[in-house]
Amino acid sequence: MSELPQKLSVGRHKITYRPKRGDARGELKEAVERGYVHVLFEETHGGTELGFGLDGERSDLSEANWDSGEGSIHLEGTLKLDGVPVRCVAVLDIGSVRGEGHLEILEDGADA
Repeated sequence: MSELPQKLSVGRHKITYRPKRGDARGELKEAVERGYVHVLFEETHGGTELGFGLDGERSDLSEANWDSGEGSIHLEGTLKLDGVPVRCVAVLDIGSVRGEGHLEILEDGADA
C-alpha cells in the first residue's frame, strides 16, 4: 500500500474546499447539491485534492445555514487513492469552507 492513504488515515488533517470561480461557499453548496465534492488535504506535499460522491446516509447537512454562512457539514464518500479503496470523512465550516478530515481504509472492494 502506498504511503499517502496510510498517512491520511491516521489522525485528523486540515482540509479546505478550493473554489474554481471565487465564490467558495456558493460553489461548495452546488457541489453538495450535485452529490459530488472535492476537498483539499492541505498538509501533504503540494496538497492532495480528492473528489468523491457523497454517501447520503453517512453525510449530515442538517447543521448548515447556507444563507448566513453559519454551521458545518459532515461529508462522507468512497473513492480509490493510489489503488486503495478508502472512505473520505470531512467536516467543513461553511463560512470559511475549512475544516478537518481523514480517510478510512476499506477492505478491498468494499464500497469504493
